[in-house]
Amino acid sequence: MRPQPAFTSRARSRYSAPGFLLAAIVSAVLWTALPVVAQSYAGNPFEDRPVGIVTVTIANPSDDAALNDRIADSVRKSLALFPGTAFSRDRANAAVGLARRNPAIAGIAYDLAPGAAGSLDVSVTVTLTDAANQKTERGFFLTGDRGDLPLLYDRNGTVLRYKLDLFSLYYANNNAWYGRPDLMLPGNPLVSGSPAGAGWDQWAEAYLHYGLYGITPLSDNLFVYGGLSAITSMSRGQELFTDEARTYTGIEDAYVGFVTGKTDEAGNRLTFNVSAGRQRFTLANAFLIANTAANGQERAALQANARWSSDMLVLGQIGWNNTKFEAFYVDPDELPILDTETVITGVNVESIVRPGLLLGASYLTVPESTQKYFSPTGGIAGTREGLNLWDLRFTYTQPGGTSGFFGGAEMARQSNDTFDMDARAGYAEIGYSFANAKWTPAVSYRLSYFSGDDPATATYERWDPLLSGGNGEQWVQGANHFKVVQDSNVIAHRIQARFRVSPQVEVVPQLWAFRADQTNNIGGNPALTFMSDDEYGYEANVTVKWFASRNVYVHGHIAYTVPGQSVTDALGGTEKNWLSAMVFVRYAF
Repeated sequence: MRPQPAFTSRARSRYSAPGFLLAAIVSAVLWTALPVVAQSYAGNPFEDRPVGIVTVTIANPSDDAALNDRIADSVRKSLALFPGTAFSRDRANAAVGLARRNPAIAGIAYDLAPGAAGSLDVSVTVTLTDAANQKTERGFFLTGDRGDLPLLYDRNGTVLRYKLDLFSLYYANNNAWYGRPDLMLPGNPLVSGSPAGAGWDQWAEAYLHYGLYGITPLSDNLFVYGGLSAITSMSRGQELFTDEARTYTGIEDAYVGFVTGKTDEAGNRLTFNVSAGRQRFTLANAFLIANTAANGQERAALQANARWSSDMLVLGQIGWNNTKFEAFYVDPDELPILDTETVITGVNVESIVRPGLLLGASYLTVPESTQKYFSPTGGIAGTREGLNLWDLRFTYTQPGGTSGFFGGAEMARQSNDTFDMDARAGYAEIGYSFANAKWTPAVSYRLSYFSGDDPATATYERWDPLLSGGNGEQWVQGANHFKVVQDSNVIAHRIQARFRVSPQVEVVPQLWAFRADQTNNIGGNPALTFMSDDEYGYEANVTVKWFASRNVYVHGHIAYTVPGQSVTDALGGTEKNWLSAMVFVRYAF
């Protein structure tokens, strides 16, 4: 925010020398308060992925076809897995316990596989009880059968299971930070020892996520559920910010909740779900809220992105058929060294108004935060406290995984109760899925926009990305480039393809072009505080996902990033192209 004449790369002399120096210093200080962790990949490839096709199969159908249909329908309603909704393994596991209360059902299992255009296909197998030998209880504690693991107890609607996720990652960079970490990382508190830079650097990360999750009935249609888990993580080698070895153990999930609902004679389903505690939360498509916990620094596992649970999430949800309303309070688990004491509250509504078409709207506000916004002259324009955000969106996918167009759009605006702020963000995407062709390819183009602050206006306009992110196909824009320019003051063009080369292997190549909305970039990377040009750079990357089995997932990527004119000028022509490669293996029991 600055009521003085506009600053551009062609008019740097309009800044006084003291003002320019002050702004540069403030930019370096501000960098210490930004969410600079390189959260790029989710360890769970299925979490929050939109559901595509849901099939329910009865392994041992009865001779009564009507009974089979009723049971299949009851399972669908209990699981609440409808096309377009976001998948959650923990919620799905809890829902299985609800569905198992039907005395005609002996067991339920589900398998997951990549679907068309980035969706997730869910295959549910139901086993009916045998009239001669009804088995109404399962779980290792009851049967002693190791084949029941990780299910420990399943009797009369009470289900207890353990979680054990093992994750191991290898990462390498050639010329990280374009080979100039000395210019791109000053003031960054994550730097300790030697950061990655010119030449090849490599490191390894791993974590173990372990815990217990359960659900039990209080009445015929009221259930209490909860989870308690911890994560032990480690990092070794030359990471992006440090070469120091670290190991860390901390509580991850610790929450309780209750769920209830009913289905009327016409088949309409009403559900209520309320929970509180440490747990993960993603709002819609991760455009606004996804990374509710920070990684790296003392917690290690920076790129493995081990932790997702907020310090506190209070979440209330009401569902009516394909419409969901939710209200939330989020206190993210920030790194102590970067803790802005931010709290976000809001409401969200989503509805599948017709097959494939989802409409949504959200309102968010920030009642508490110490995060500062800085003006081009180095003054404080305001703080995040008092922020208001309105968001409207839609997505469309072809029903039933058929060929055809898909896409979506979103528009959001930020204002503030305490000072003049008007920041804008949005995206538009269109693509086409060839569901019947070999490898079921899907190709899409996405244009996204996150405003920067125009020095010619008295209004502060730089978009605050809040907790945006998720993974490399959501709002982590570029495997390398995101680490330099996050979702603020950026216009990003993305061409993405998706190939399912086999039922278990998915390949996702991406091409990116990044430009700045404003050459004034205070609040971003200190080397790019005042830019000579709006050209950030370009990136090509490809991701390969191998869903090896129900328990094993292998993920790899390679990314090549070329700096644009603004980076070339900022680094005095000493910049180098940035290459990264990564592979991880996840075993989930």
